[in-house]
Order: sequence, then C-alpha cells, then structure tokens
Amino acid sequence: MKHYEVEILDAKTKDKLCFLDKVEPNATIGEIKSMFHKSPNEAVLFDMFKGKSLKDEDVLQHLPVGTTATFYFRDLGAQISWVTVFLTEYAGPLLIYLMFYFRVPFIYAPKYDFTTSKHWVVHLACMCHSFHYVKRLLETLFVHRFSHGTMPLRNIFKNCTYYWGFAAWMAYYINHPLYTPPTYGEQQIRLALTVFLFCQIGNFSIHIALRNLRPPGSKTRKIPYPTKNPFTWIFLLVSCPNYTYELGSWLGFTLMTQCLPVAFFTLVGFIQMTVWAKGKHRSYLKEFRDYPTLRSPILPFIL
Repeated sequence: MKHYEVEILDAKTKDKLCFLDKVEPNATIGEIKSMFHKSPNEAVLFDMFKGKSLKDEDVLQHLPVGTTATFYFRDLGAQISWVTVFLTEYAGPLLIYLMFYFRVPFIYAPKYDFTTSKHWVVHLACMCHSFHYVKRLLETLFVHRFSHGTMPLRNIFKNCTYYWGFAAWMAYYINHPLYTPPTYGEQQIRLALTVFLFCQIGNFSIHIALRNLRPPGSKTRKIPYPTKNPFTWIFLLVSCPNYTYELGSWLGFTLMTQCLPVAFFTLVGFIQMTVWAKGKHRSYLKEFRDYPTLRSPILPFIL
C-alpha cells in the first residue's frame, strides 16, 4: 500500500507549517487536521485546494493529488456553535417583546407601568410573536441538524443586534399606550392570523422534511422533494420553501399589527432570505445534475 506525503502551507504567507510523512491513503481531511493540530476544532480549515475548501470527510486517495499533496491552512479565528448562536438570538426577541408587552418601568410613562392594552389585537400579536420564537427555540434544540458545527464568534453580536434591535423597535410601537388597531378591524386581523398560522405550520413542515433528508451525524446532502404532507408540495416550485413560509408569516404579522417597524423588518428579512435562497439554489443546481429546473429560489416563477 502506497503512502502519501502531505505538506501544509499558510494560505497567506505560503510558509510551510507542517510536513507529514507516510499518511495512509484512506486518511480523511479531518484526520489530517488532527495530525497537524493536536486539538483540532472548527477554527482550523484546509482551504484553497485548487480554489476550493475541503470537507472533513474527504478522503486523501480520492483527491486528485500525487504522492505528495499540498494543502493550505487558514485560521478561522474564534468560533461558537450554531446552536448557541440560534438559542441566543431567538431567546432575546422573546424576552424583549414581553418586557414591552407587560410595560415594565422606564419604557413608557410611569402611569402606564404594568398596565395592559385595551386592544385585543395587541394581546394576539404578543401570542403570535411569542409562539414564533418559542417554535424557533424548540426547532433549534430538537429539529435542526447543522452541516457545520460552528460559526465565527463575531456572528453572535451581529445576529443579536439584528434580532434584538428589531424586536425592541416593533414591540415599542405595538404595545405603546397610543397604539391604534388596524384600519379594517376584526376582518383584517382574522385574515392576518390565518396567514400567519398557515405559514408557521408550513415552515415547521419544511424543517421536518429537511431534517429527514439528513441522518443523525451525517452531512449528506440530497434533493428535497414533496412528501405526503401538503405543506411540502411547494417544493415543486421553490428550492427554499422554509424562507417562503417565513416571509408569509411576517407578512401576516405585518397585516395583523399594521405597524411600520414590522413591515420594515419583513422587508429586510425578505432581502436577506432571498440572498440565502439564491445561494442555496445555485448550490443545488451545481451539485445535482438532475435538479428540477422548474424551481425558483424563494418565490414561484418570480424570484
């Protein structure tokens, strides 16, 4: 059995960092990381192999290299787990919104401390907002399977600023003592609630379908297809229906509250989700030759 020689260079300086002799041909990139770094973690990445990052599960003998393989090393810096980031960024809006809902002191005028709104839509909005983020927290703990274990530490500050800031801005106006209900009253609110709940169920259904595509502990990627659940049939038309349903939920919440900060949050979220959906759509097309060409990234036939 032939063995490989592996040299590891710094991606920036091209300085030689390590030379490994007699590496087994069935060694994975993850195992080579362990040989190079005694305490391997997600802060270490072998990068720029012919301009492409290498996955931990890639096997040395299956890569187009000679008996001497050259890899480049890039330090990703301090990392934090996706689960920690998600739990933090979702728990914040839940608690912040409730602070405004219960009108804790120093938010509104002292005479309104711990008072409640006279408008039933305010209470309904609080239940919907709370339900949304409790759902996200539970999905993070029990549904999602992450292909990457960690992300850069700086992301938690960026993500929390976004979610927490918007939650405070929305909650301030929706729970304000001078808040006025939607223009078309009960009919508008009931329609909005229907849209919101429909899309929340749809979003959850897509997350379950995506979870079932990936066995526990696996990073396997497959083409998602509709299941017997009618909420997943939208896979026929879009690549990322979880974002489609998420957009629908916030459109429903915007209609329910008729609040400008909510509309702005929905718009910003739509722009960001479109970027993510387009990226994933391109990835599907590149990875799977038989990927359905009828699908759009996020909005059927449009976007």
